[in-house]
Amino acid sequence: MVREWDPRTAPSTEIASMLDTLNAVLAADLPDDPPWREVSLREYLSEVMPGERRISWVAQADPAADGTPGAILGHVQVLLLGDIGVLEVLVHPRARRTGLGRALVQVAARRTYQEGFRSLGVEVVGGTPAVGFYEALGFTRDYVEARSVLPLATVDWAALGAMATGLTGGYRVEFCPGGPPDALIESYARAKAEARDIEDGELRPSSYDPQRLRDSLDCLHRRGMKPYIVFAIHEGTGEVAGLTEVVVPAQHPTRADQYDTIVREAHRGYGIDRVIKARMLLELRAAEPELVEVQTWNAQANEAMLRVNAELGYRPDRQWCEYGADVAELVHRLDARGR
Repeated sequence: MVREWDPRTAPSTEIASMLDTLNAVLAADLPDDPPWREVSLREYLSEVMPGERRISWVAQADPAADGTPGAILGHVQVLLLGDIGVLEVLVHPRARRTGLGRALVQVAARRTYQEGFRSLGVEVVGGTPAVGFYEALGFTRDYVEARSVLPLATVDWAALGAMATGLTGGYRVEFCPGGPPDALIESYARAKAEARDIEDGELRPSSYDPQRLRDSLDCLHRRGMKPYIVFAIHEGTGEVAGLTEVVVPAQHPTRADQYDTIVREAHRGYGIDRVIKARMLLELRAAEPELVEVQTWNAQANEAMLRVNAELGYRPDRQWCEYGADVAELVHRLDARGR
């Protein structure tokens, strides 16, 4: 049975069952990824930015003989933002090849169409069954980037410390746990806006104005995801010359997510990206004692950042792909197959 589901009001038993399915999927498809924890999982599944909506459905097994509700075997959510719906589907490995995944996509695609959205996108991890699944449904690959992982146990911390102090005069480096001070928000937004035209992919949009940044940081905290930011400040102007962002999720605190690293054009060529990323790792080592790894995503065309990551010790892991479909065409295809 597929039914609409609200994680904000769902019983704790359903949240726990959802976690079991998520970890079963990770164990089957991404066995080197850390398992998730239930801490703030409800908030992770429900909290959104202003102007966005998240709609979810679950599929449950039949109830047990004693009336105990069946386990959640599948979950789909669609995040409606801007002019696109972003899809996420989980199907327990033991329920795969039963048509459940297609049924979940179908119900989400229909709602997306009814809500007036024309496009549906999904992130697909290379080397997993999801690639063939979405391609068979008619999704097409729009963009590919590579995920890399840095095991902190392999880091030469003495060398990293030297790397973190290698910035030429005229700049200072600031570490901001939890988010930037309000005095830097506008300069932070200007740095993000300058990089807007060269950012790749559209399923993880960045924020380019001060209020949107405040909203984004607030949403991260509400979802149980702690942001850390390192800035390079140009002392002559007080402007943010470069920044790097890492988020440590409560749901998997042993592996952090590297977000944007940006150096403004006027300040390139001084090694700022290298210094601020090294400083970030040093600060994280002290601030997050559970942390074991950091993961990051980069387009292959971003050669400069790939070189910095390689120097820091990041190891290429998997392709991470964005797939898209026209919603009306997708609904038509799914409905036709169901007849």
